[in-house]
Amino acid sequence: MQFEFTQEQEDIRRAVRDFATKEFLKEKAEEFDKKEEFPFEIWKKACELGFIGTHFPEEYGGAGMGCLENIIVTEEFCRADSTIGSAIILSDFSCELLIMFGSEEQKREVLQKVAKGKAITAGCYTEPEAGSDLTAIRTKAVRDGDEWVINGSKTFITNAPIADYFIILAVTEETQPRYRGFTTFLAKKCPEIKVTPIKGKHGIRASPTGEVAFKDLRVGDDAIIGTLNRGFYQVLEFFNESRIEIAAQALGIAQGAFDRTVNYLKQRKQFGQPIGAFQALQHRIADLKAEIEAVRMLVYKAAWNFDAKKPDPSLTSMAKYLAGKLAVKVCDEAVQMHGGYGYIAEYEVERFLRDAKITEIYEGTKEVQLNTIAREIFGKLR
Repeated sequence: MQFEFTQEQEDIRRAVRDFATKEFLKEKAEEFDKKEEFPFEIWKKACELGFIGTHFPEEYGGAGMGCLENIIVTEEFCRADSTIGSAIILSDFSCELLIMFGSEEQKREVLQKVAKGKAITAGCYTEPEAGSDLTAIRTKAVRDGDEWVINGSKTFITNAPIADYFIILAVTEETQPRYRGFTTFLAKKCPEIKVTPIKGKHGIRASPTGEVAFKDLRVGDDAIIGTLNRGFYQVLEFFNESRIEIAAQALGIAQGAFDRTVNYLKQRKQFGQPIGAFQALQHRIADLKAEIEAVRMLVYKAAWNFDAKKPDPSLTSMAKYLAGKLAVKVCDEAVQMHGGYGYIAEYEVERFLRDAKITEIYEGTKEVQLNTIAREIFGKLR
């Protein structure tokens, strides 16, 4: 058992931290948050430096590394800034599903563009009546000659307003149980895909979200990702990796809020001394530090397991569940320890708190994660 990064991994962390420190400026983050705009310029720079697609195979424009290297990038980006970091790390959302199951043509068309900063992807799974219950989706793909005609709608879709490619989960056969008749399709942006931006989000406002409606969208068999009627299982396997990235996002946000709070406690003076000198605050900080380190080990273990070809849905869910809770807790404490200053934008931690909450919701709510963990413990009792 080894708890050290390789020299290459340390170099990645150092390079990402240096880039993010220089580019993720507080003033820029506040502007993107206020205007609800995606940081295109910074994203393109990140792609040029190879930080997006770190875990893509080299033949498709990536660095050929693994999940662990990708979460190193994710953690450092979100530690540097919760808003810009979250937006950029989600720009390749669902590309992992293509890596796992896509055809050679699909991978070459999409992954290379994403890695080079020439395309953004969106995974269309959630529907208005099918959030946590993925088996309840209603979007349908009906065969018509040599084509499939897709109709339906999705909601809360990350990157929808700026996406060039959409990965769509649809019903292709009415079976029992229903999920055995789901298929994933790849589609390019076109008039038959109507996107309505969702504004006024609580947090991660620089990461665009939208509703997506498919109206007689026609695609060929070459748009099918992997095997017909295996889409549900593909999405579950995708979640085994993507939830680790969200856990790393939460971990980075927690660490970033923690860093800012420690710095504030060292500088802010009351009663003639830095408030960090008070034992009550020191104990609260020490408690948060211990929790951050414990969750970090769990997140890294989940990534290591995935790279070792031992994906563990229960472990992945534990990592996401605890990292999300931790992010909210640390950011809430950060606001509290900043006092009145924590409640205004100048000190950033209020924005970190808003950005943290989503990590308990998307990619499966914390309740869904508990269900997965419980199934591992109890199995089926009915």
